[in-house]
Amino acid sequence: MILQSLIDYYQRLENDPSQQIAPFGYSWQKTSFVIVLEKDGSLHAIQDGRTEQDGKLRPTPMIVPGQAKPSGSGLNPCFLWDNPAYLLGFSDDPDKAQRAIKSFEAFRDRHLGDEEFVKDHGFSAVCRFLEKWEPKQTKQQEILAEVGPGFGVFRIRGESGYVHDRPAIKQYWENQLKTEDESDEAPRIGVSLINGQEQPLARLHEPKIKGVIESQSSGALLVSFNLDAFTSYGKASSYNAPVGVQDAFRYATALNHMLADERHRTRIGDATVVFWSDRPTVFESAFSHIVNDFAGSGPAEDSATTARVQGFLEAMRQGRPHDGLDEPNAKFFVLGLSPNAARVSVRFWLVGTVEQFADRLAQHFADLEMTGEPPNARPWSLQLITDQTARDRKDVAPQLAGEVARAILSGSPYPAALFVSVLRRIRADQTINYHRAAILKAHLTREARLAGLDKEIPVSLNKDHPEPAYHMGRLFAAIEKTQTDALPGLNKTVREGYLGSAATTPATVFPRLLRLHQHHLAKLENPGQRINREKIVQEILSHLDDRFPVHFSLEQQGLFYIGYYHQRQDFFTKHDDAANNQPHAITEA
Repeated sequence: MILQSLIDYYQRLENDPSQQIAPFGYSWQKTSFVIVLEKDGSLHAIQDGRTEQDGKLRPTPMIVPGQAKPSGSGLNPCFLWDNPAYLLGFSDDPDKAQRAIKSFEAFRDRHLGDEEFVKDHGFSAVCRFLEKWEPKQTKQQEILAEVGPGFGVFRIRGESGYVHDRPAIKQYWENQLKTEDESDEAPRIGVSLINGQEQPLARLHEPKIKGVIESQSSGALLVSFNLDAFTSYGKASSYNAPVGVQDAFRYATALNHMLADERHRTRIGDATVVFWSDRPTVFESAFSHIVNDFAGSGPAEDSATTARVQGFLEAMRQGRPHDGLDEPNAKFFVLGLSPNAARVSVRFWLVGTVEQFADRLAQHFADLEMTGEPPNARPWSLQLITDQTARDRKDVAPQLAGEVARAILSGSPYPAALFVSVLRRIRADQTINYHRAAILKAHLTREARLAGLDKEIPVSLNKDHPEPAYHMGRLFAAIEKTQTDALPGLNKTVREGYLGSAATTPATVFPRLLRLHQHHLAKLENPGQRINREKIVQEILSHLDDRFPVHFSLEQQGLFYIGYYHQRQDFFTKHDDAANNQPHAITEA
């Protein structure tokens, strides 16, 4: 269950002091200024609360009571923090000046009404300030225009910490959370889906989810109902999916925590993906690098973590995924999200052990294994795979990366769209390179394995392969090689003119190609080269029937291109170095 797993992750973070997760009733907010008061409540100064990062002043994250804005319409002042309009009646927009004054009055009235219950001299100092402050005085505070519309907090001069962190005030706030009894907001009591216990249920699942790409900047809801059609047996709003108030806070806070942390968040196509395990593991650190280009777009790590991640990835590519696993039995979760109006939709939800996910990733790399890997090739990533399906990255289908990721992480077949798109790109630009050949081979390999078929899709040249389509790809490569050797410097070869049609309707093309081949053989000046090339063609033809097929299926087209690629690699590989798979110029007697 998604919500239960997120709640468990919240509890993991709660037990780790280094994470500083917001407790129930609090939230992380970015503060830009501090109102410093004397003990009698008079203003000492309004100070810049931002901190310098990467040469720029940025808001300072801070845990404060409540959420960004309480649910509801109209004026909603926060408790001991808010924006300049609420705290000071300030707005740099003349059209909002009256609204800012009303916001300040609402903020002032709320705190003055709470003073007799709080009983804290710091809180009383804030109340004295609010009683005396006039919004017109903000014109003297130039710092407000500089820090912008960010949030502010209070501090008493000469005392450490902020007013909202004072023990008496925190105790008052937490008591308020327990005894809230406003009639229109009183939570309904019911049985929670999370633990089956009777408890106060959340009418709205808050805080809102922020950080999902292309969703509303103010946040969206993972669970919500807004139409009468969703009302059932008198249960409206989120009471249709009853979750306790505290559990709703926990799962939403845990999700927001990951969405704000690039070590637990990545983008796959049009989906925002978060991932975590039920305990700290190396796999958590490695996962984001697996789905991104490790060299540049992965999250920054310290040198020790980077070394562990690199070692893990290298072990995985070599078929030794367990070498880098410190917690193989830890549960691992992957959640893909996409925006949907004011809501967040679940694109995919995958659960397994770290070992299971590592095995699936290792199988993915094994499926992609292909001869002819270029020196210093970039590690395989989702971006690199999907790049092979379109001329420009912007033309890649937005859903494709998510579908490929799901196939990799679940061990299911690669999407047919990946295979078809690569075939389409090969036909469009008449280019079959290492990456495209590897993707075709991976797709066919996985299809055969999951179907329980005894079909080998070779990594390198297999002269005894049983499929004619594979050998016809080899034949095309041999014909092309003879042409380029006989007529060096050609701007256009048979590949540019015939590759696509040879892979789809071979019977219409190959008779002409074989006649051209005889013409080009006669032009080879080296007799040994002519004999060698004729032997290769005859060996290939021995695997074919007397008549060429009229049409190739998509699977046969993939085999054709793989055979073509393998034969070209064999031409440009010294056979005594074949095991090293290093390309060389061909040398023939």
